[in-house]
Amino acid sequence: MAAQAQQETAVDSVQDSVRDREISVEQEHLDRVYQRLEEKIHEAEFLMHDAAQRGHVGTPGALAERDAQVFRAGIHLNRLNNEFEDFLFGRIDLLPGKDGKKGPDGAYTAVEPAEGAVRDDNTADIAETLHIGRIGVLDEDYAPLVIDWRAPAAAPFYRSTPVEPGRVVRRRVIRSKGRRVLGVEDDLMRPELKAFLDGHELPVIGDGALMAALGQARSHTMRDIVASIQAEQDLVIRAPAASVTYVEGGPGTGKTAVALHRAAYLLYQDRRRYAGGILIVSPTPLLVAYTEGVLPSLGEEGQVAIRAIGSLVDGVEATLYDSPAVARAKGSYRMLKVLRKAARGALELGSGRGARETGSAAAGQLTLADVDDGALTRAPAGPPTRLRVVAFGRRLELEAEDLDRVRRTALGGTAPVNLLRPRARKLLLDALWERSGAAGRHTDPELAAELRSSFDEDVTSEDSFIEFLDAWWPELTPKAVLVAMADERRLGRWARRILNPGEVRRVARSLRRDGHSVHDIAMLDELQAILGAPARPRKRRELDPLDQLTGLEELMPVREESQRERAERLAQERIEYAHVIVDEAQDLTPLQWRMVGRRGRHATWTVVGDPAQSSWSDPDEAAEARDEALGTRPRRRFQLTVNYRNPAEIAELAAKVLALAMPGSQSPAAVRSTGVVPRFRAVTDSLASTVRAEAERLLERVDGTVGVVVAMNRREEARRWLAGLGDRVVALGSLEAKGLEYDATVVVSPAEIADESPAGLRVLYVALTRATQQLTVVSGERDEPDAHGVPDLLRD
Repeated sequence: MAAQAQQETAVDSVQDSVRDREISVEQEHLDRVYQRLEEKIHEAEFLMHDAAQRGHVGTPGALAERDAQVFRAGIHLNRLNNEFEDFLFGRIDLLPGKDGKKGPDGAYTAVEPAEGAVRDDNTADIAETLHIGRIGVLDEDYAPLVIDWRAPAAAPFYRSTPVEPGRVVRRRVIRSKGRRVLGVEDDLMRPELKAFLDGHELPVIGDGALMAALGQARSHTMRDIVASIQAEQDLVIRAPAASVTYVEGGPGTGKTAVALHRAAYLLYQDRRRYAGGILIVSPTPLLVAYTEGVLPSLGEEGQVAIRAIGSLVDGVEATLYDSPAVARAKGSYRMLKVLRKAARGALELGSGRGARETGSAAAGQLTLADVDDGALTRAPAGPPTRLRVVAFGRRLELEAEDLDRVRRTALGGTAPVNLLRPRARKLLLDALWERSGAAGRHTDPELAAELRSSFDEDVTSEDSFIEFLDAWWPELTPKAVLVAMADERRLGRWARRILNPGEVRRVARSLRRDGHSVHDIAMLDELQAILGAPARPRKRRELDPLDQLTGLEELMPVREESQRERAERLAQERIEYAHVIVDEAQDLTPLQWRMVGRRGRHATWTVVGDPAQSSWSDPDEAAEARDEALGTRPRRRFQLTVNYRNPAEIAELAAKVLALAMPGSQSPAAVRSTGVVPRFRAVTDSLASTVRAEAERLLERVDGTVGVVVAMNRREEARRWLAGLGDRVVALGSLEAKGLEYDATVVVSPAEIADESPAGLRVLYVALTRATQQLTVVSGERDEPDAHGVPDLLRD
C-alpha cells in the first residue's frame, strides 16, 4: 500500500510539473500579446493627436478628415484599453492543411489535413498553433498573435470534435485573470495520434474544458461562453444572416448566449451592413441586466441595443404586471380591433378647447392631447356640434348632422387618424363652399377656381375655424387614447362583441393604474401606428445678428448636419434595425410581435425560443402574428439538443412537468451528473420561515447565487421573507425567471405556479430548470405533499 501511495504521489508530482510548464508557456505568449497591445495603444493615441492637429489647417476637408479620424481612433483605443478577465482564452494545435492559402488574419484557411500529415506509424507533427481571443492581434510582421474568435480561422476551435476533428489535434482553454494565466484545460480531438510540437510530444492537461466551465459559480450577471461554445451552438452563431434564422432549444441549451454571440459575430462579418444597428429583444428587464455585459466582453458595444419588450417604446417603461386574464385580453388580436375603434372614437371626445357651438375658447377644459399617464380627473366637453364662419360677408353654418357626415367620410380613409386631419379640413371647406352657393357664380373654370381659392383662404384664416378644427379633430396621442379607454362605459362601447363584460371591466380598471404594464407598451405602439404623427415643420436655425442686419439669411443656406451628427441623431431616433434578435420568442403576444415587427421591416432576423417554455396562453395565435412580422422571408431552422445548465438529477425532475405541460415533447439531454438529487420540504411552521431556512441552507452549500421562485402574486411577500440574507439571494416571480440561472434554486409551491395561468405548467417547467447545482422544492398545503414532502404534481 505504501509503495502504491508513493507511486501515485510521484505521478501527481509529474502532472503538476507538466501543468506548471504549460501554464508558463501560455504566460509567455500572453505577455507578448499585452506588449503588442501596449504598442497599438500608443499608435492609436498618436493617431488621435495627429488627427487633432489636422484641424488647425482650417479647411472644410481637413476638419471632416479630422472628425472621421478622431472618431475611428477613439473607437480603436477604447477597444484596446478594455482588459477583459480572459482576453486570450483558447488555443488549437493543427496538422498541415491541404492548401497553403492564408486569410486576412494571417492564418492558413485549410480545414482538412494534407495528405501524409499523419504518418503510417500514427504519428504527426504540429504545423501551426493558433491562439484564440476576443479581438485579433498581429505582431509587427503581421503574423497572428491572437485570432479573433469570430474569424473563420477560429471556427475549428468550436467545430472540431473527436468524430470530425479536421486539422485539430489538441484544443486548449486558457483561464486567466488580467495579465496572469491561472490554468489550462485540454481536449484531444485525435486521441489515437501521437503528435509532436517542436520535437516534443504534445502534452494534455486537465479533464476537459467544458466541464470545468460548467462547474463555475454563477453571479447576478451573465458570463459569455466564448471559451466553451460547442459545435451545435457554433453552427447557429456563424449561420449566414440572410432571411430568418430560427433556433429552438430547451432549458440550459444556451439559446440566450448563442443569440448574444451571434450579434457580435454578425458585426464582425459585415460591419458595414449592420451599422444600421442590431436589436436584441429580451422578455424582462432582469434578463437585460443579466446579459448586458456580455457584448462589451466580446469586443462589441455601441451597435447593439438590448431592450426589454416593455422598453421598446421611447419615453415609457413597463413597471407593472397584469393578471393572466387581463394579459390575455390586452395581448390578443382582438385588442387590435378595440384599439382601432378607440382611436376613432376618441375623436368624439373632442379636445375640450372648443365650446359646443363655436370655435371660441372654453377655459379650464382638459384636452386629450395634454393627458399624460394619470387618469382623467375631469370629463372633456366633447366635440363642437356646430361650425359658424364668415366668408364673402356671409355667415355660414354646419350643423351636427353635417359634421357627423363629414367625420364619417374622412374616417373612411385608410391613413392614420392624425394624418386624416388634412382630409377632414378639406371636407369641411367643401361643405361650407357648397353651403355658400358660390359654386355656380362662374362658368369659367379658371375664374371658379380662383374664387374657390379665395374662399378657402378667407375661411381658414378665421380664428373661429382654426379653434373649431382643433377642438373637433384634435391631434391624438397614444397615451390619451389609453386614458379614454380607462372609462369602462366608453371601452364597453368600443369593445362591443369583441371583449366580454368581465374583460372590459378588468382592462378598464388596469388602465386606471399609475404606470404601464408590458402589454400596455405594445398597445401604445399599436396606437402610434393607428394614429400616426403629423409632419412637423423643420426648425430653422436661429438667425445670427449679422444676418438680421444685412438680410443675408435668404442667400445663405441652412447649415447641413455633419455625417457624425446625422449618425448620432438616427441612433437616438432609431425605430428600425438591420438585424433583429428575439430572445424567448415563445412568450411574445400577437400585439408584441406586431410591435417588434415594425422595428425590423427591412431586417434579417434571428428568432430564439422554446415552445415548451411559453407563458402565452394561445401559441397558435402568437405563431400567426410571428409569421406576419417575419413576412415571406425564407426560414433556416436549428435545434439545440444539449442541456449544459442542469445536472441530470434536476433535468429528470423537470421532465415530469414537461410531460404534463406538452405530452410527447423531448427534453434536452443533460451532459453531467452531480449525484445531488433535488430536495423536497413541506411547510411545517410557516411558509415564510420554511423558505428562509431553505435559502440559508443553500447559501452555505454553494459559492454563487440562490434564486427563490414564487408565484407572481407573492413576489413582494417573498422579498420580505429573505430580507437581510445578502446580495447572493434573490426573490423573483415565476414570469421573471425566464432566461436566468442560479447555482441553487428554491421553487415555492409548484401548485400555485401551475394554477396562476392557463400556461402555468409551462411556467413551472421554466422555474424548475434554473439551477446549475442544487434545487429545493417547498410544498404548501395546496401542493398536497406526501410524507417525504414531494408535491402531488412531481410524484411518479
